[in-house]
Amino acid sequence: MANAESAITDARSFRYRVSGMDCAKDAAQIERAAQSAGVAPDAVKVSAATHIMTLEAPEARLPEIEKAVETTGYGFDRIESDEDLQQGAAHQDPAYRRALWIVVILNVGYGVIEMVGGFISGSQAVKADALDFIGDGAITFLGLLAIGWSLAWRARSALIQGIFLGLLGLGVLGTTIMRAFEPTPPDATLMGILGLIALVINVISVLPLLKFRKGDANMRAVWLFSRNDAIGNAAVVIAAGLVFWLGSAWPDLIVAFGIAGLFLHSSWAIIRDARSDLKVAA
Repeated sequence: MANAESAITDARSFRYRVSGMDCAKDAAQIERAAQSAGVAPDAVKVSAATHIMTLEAPEARLPEIEKAVETTGYGFDRIESDEDLQQGAAHQDPAYRRALWIVVILNVGYGVIEMVGGFISGSQAVKADALDFIGDGAITFLGLLAIGWSLAWRARSALIQGIFLGLLGLGVLGTTIMRAFEPTPPDATLMGILGLIALVINVISVLPLLKFRKGDANMRAVWLFSRNDAIGNAAVVIAAGLVFWLGSAWPDLIVAFGIAGLFLHSSWAIIRDARSDLKVAA
C-alpha cells in the first residue's frame, strides 16, 4: 500500500513525439500498449492532432513503459523542453525532408487523379481510397510545414486540417448513401486498374525513403503508412473483382462505406485532440 502511494506521489508528466501515426486507431493502439505496462487509462493520452503522447508516471518506470509502447512499431522521442518540442531530429535532415516532399506530391497528386477516376468509373470505393491518399499527403504536408511551430499553432493547424478532411469524408459518405438507393455497378475494369495503380504508387512512395529505414525511430513511419494504405488499395481491387463477378454495385459500396467511415473517425479524433491540445497550450 505504501509502495503504491509512493508511486502515485512520484508520478510526473512526460511528453513524447510519436512518429508513424496516421489515424486515431494508431493513437488508441499506443495507449493500450502503455496500459499493458501498468499505466492507468487516464494517465496516458496520445493526441491524433499533434502526435504527442502525454504520460503521467514515476520516472523510474519509464524504461519499462517505453519498451511496451515501442512494440507497436511507432517511433517515440522524449521531449525534454518546449524548445525540444519544436525540433524533429529526423525531419531536420534535408535529404529526409526532400524524400517526404516526394511522398506528399505522389499521395496528393495520385489522390486527385484517383478521385477523377472514381467519378469516371462510377466507383465510390475508388473515391474513398482517393480521399485516403489526399488525407495522408495532407498530414505529411502539415508535418513538414509545422517543424519549429509551437504546440498551440500545431494544434490550430491540425484543427483546420481535421475540419477540412472531415468535410471531404462527409461528401464521399453522402454520395455513397445516395448511390445505395440506385446501386448501378461501376466500371469494374477501370476500378481494378486504379486500385492496382494505387498499390504501385504506394511502393514508389516508399523508394525515396528506403535509405532511411534503418535510421532513428521517426524514419520507420513510412512502413506503417504503406501498410495501412496497401490494405485499402487491396480492398478496392478485391471489390472490383467481386463487382465483375457478381455484376452488383454492393461490393463497391461496402468498401466505400468502410474506408469513408474510418476516415471520418480519424478526422473527428484529430478535431477532438486539437481542441484538447489548444486548452493545454492556453
